[in-house]
Parts: sequence; C-alpha cells; structure tokens
Amino acid sequence: MSGTGKGVTSALALSNAITNLAASVFGEQRRLQPMAAEQKSRWKKEIYWLLSVADHIVEFVPSQQVAENGTCMEIMVTQQRQDLKMNIPALRKLDAMLLEYLDSFEGEQEFWYASKDADEPGKGNVPRQDDRWWLPTVRVPPSGLSYAYRKWLQNHKDLVAQVLKAAMAINANILMEMEVPESYMESLPKNGKSTLGDSAYKLITDDCFDAEELLRSVDLSDEHSIVDLKNRVEASVVIWQKKMTHKDSKLSWGHNARHEKRGMFEGRAENVLLLIKHRFPGIAQSALDISKIQCNKDVGLAILESYSRALESLAFTVMSRIEDVLGADLATRDDPKNAAGLMRIASLPCSDDTDKVVSDAKAEVERMRRMEPVPPAPMLYDFVGPRDQDLGPRVTKISSVATKRFSYLENLGGTRSPIARH
Repeated sequence: MSGTGKGVTSALALSNAITNLAASVFGEQRRLQPMAAEQKSRWKKEIYWLLSVADHIVEFVPSQQVAENGTCMEIMVTQQRQDLKMNIPALRKLDAMLLEYLDSFEGEQEFWYASKDADEPGKGNVPRQDDRWWLPTVRVPPSGLSYAYRKWLQNHKDLVAQVLKAAMAINANILMEMEVPESYMESLPKNGKSTLGDSAYKLITDDCFDAEELLRSVDLSDEHSIVDLKNRVEASVVIWQKKMTHKDSKLSWGHNARHEKRGMFEGRAENVLLLIKHRFPGIAQSALDISKIQCNKDVGLAILESYSRALESLAFTVMSRIEDVLGADLATRDDPKNAAGLMRIASLPCSDDTDKVVSDAKAEVERMRRMEPVPPAPMLYDFVGPRDQDLGPRVTKISSVATKRFSYLENLGGTRSPIARH
C-alpha cells in the first residue's frame, strides 16, 4: 500500500493491484462457462484483502451518549466513510451476481465451442472476425437453439446488462468525484473550438443541435476514432467549465450572454459523451479518466473506481460471450449475412433519440437508489419444465443498488453537469 517502492501513491498502488488481479482472473474468460474453482477462490480471497483497507477509512459523525447520571451528551464517533459504506456492499453484490450468472451455464448446454481451425460445416459455424481471432468459434445445432433456450439466454443477457449499467453508473459517479488534475488542465488549449475541430464545434453550437448528427459526421469505424472523439469532447467540457467557474464581479451584459452560451454548449457536449458511453460501453478509457486515476490521492475513491471498473469489464465480457451464442444461432436459423447485423459493440439498449437514452439512464439510477424489490427472474425450468439435466442454480434478477448520489447520468437531463466521466 506504500507504492511498492515504485514512486507511486498508495491510492494508485491499490488501484493497480485491483486492476491487475481482475485482469489475471477474468482475462481468460473466453467461453460462456463458470469460472474455474481455483480462479474463483483466488478472486474472492484477494479482493477481500484489498477491500479490507476501506474498513479503516473513517470519518467523524455526531452521536448521543447517556452518562451515568442520566444526562445526554453529544459526542463525535468514527464510522466508515459514507461513500464507501454505501458503494462497497453494492459492488460486492454485483460481483456475486456476475459469478452466479456464469455458474448458471454449468452442465449440458445447447451450444459448444470448437477451435478456430476446426471445420464442421452445417453446425452453426460463424466465421470469426479478424479483430477477435483469439476467441473460440461458437457452434449450435443445425436447426439452431430451441425457442425456450433462446429465450432463457436472452433473459440472462438482460440481467447482465442491468449489472453492467449499475457498474457503469457507480464508476461514472466516482470518476466525477475525482478532481481534474492540474497537469491535464495545463495541457488543454485556450478554447473549445480548437479542441473539437471546426465541424464538431459548428454542430454543437448550432441552433438546432442533434447529437446523432454529430456522431454520424465523425468516423467511428474503429476504437481509436471513438476514443479520440471522446477525448476531444471531454476536453472541451473541461475548458468551458473552467471559464464558467472563473468569477469576475465586473462582468458586462455581453460577458453574461457568453457565459450562458458556454453552459448550453457544455450540456450538449455532455449529452454527446453520454450517447458515446451507452453506444460503445467497452471502449478504452479517455485521457481525462487516465489522468484522474493516476493523479488521485484518495485511497477510498481509488478502491471504488478500480473495483467498479473491473466489474464493468467482466459484465461486458459476459455479455459479449452471450452475444456470440445468439449470433451463431441467428446465422444458423437465417441467412448468415444477418449475423453481421448483430452489433456486438452496442450491448446496452440504446436509442436513436438522445433524450430517450438520457431518460433510460436516469430511470435506472433512480430505481437503484430507491432500492425497489425486483421479483426473481425466470429459470430455464420455467420455460421448458422439468429436465433430466440440471442447467445450473437459480439466477435472480438484479436488485437495486445505492450509489453515493446521482451520477452524471442524471445531471445530463439538464443543461449543466459536473465534471465529465469517461
């Protein structure tokens, strides 16, 4: 926790430890199957050690104490910091649910895997894309998956999608709490136009703003282009926020008008960021995110950010494996060309309408905060009745998760929002 002698802060050392542990344990999850018992045991044991540091991050809170003579005194006592007290149990629950979802694929399934060099015509062989050559090829029966199994698999995908959205909301909230490093601020140009570029700046500042039109005007064919756009939009948001928070008691009417316009432009840029986040949930972190994580000195925030990021990555991986099976089934039942229509990168439910994306995200966070009870999700048994083979333990639907407070997912409903997330 002292930085292991590498000259890094305790917060960054702990963040790296959680990240490296998740990479070593979950990095080999290339098939839709339960984790190996040894790997699962290692993850549970070591993540418990790393999270135990949060038990000693406390704050003073007022409390009542009754003396021997009956008088009541107000004293200060210590308790775990509020954000850790609320978010760590929520993340632990998401962790357990993801492992349970994977365990439900134990035993005989209606799909299997073949090596990438195997050639079995007529058995649901979906050609592997060049950018995913390391993954095994999914095979399904010649007639495709049964209706009941397909419905059960789709239900699992929906459950994992809820876990993914919850982890994303918590991670976004934590990154929003981190301060923008001074080194990042110094690297930015003086205005948002030079950061965004002429075409993107014109679309954001236009009277009739359309986030979808902005995304259509940019080449988003590869991850590098997506991250580049995200970096430029986030940088412009930080620049506008910096100018808006600069106080000047002698602002003229013209300066006030420009101040209001910057606020409107910032809100539009935040909408673009939210749309990118939900359309491409698996992309790499932005320059602002990396800078915040590396310069952060708050150990509690480092624990929450790295743990939620690890769960977000695992949830996205599980969803991708489910989509592999559904894609193979689609290619078998229909024309193989239809398999290309299954957009792997668009895992979360998204819409062509920006306002609907924002409202869906707000509703998800609001539901999690209210801790609404959710009925158990159906099992495969519920679809097909008794079977000779046990297809795994009962899987329950995600219950609500409490976050410290609303993340940027809610704030984007207005024209202003706090510091941007990745």
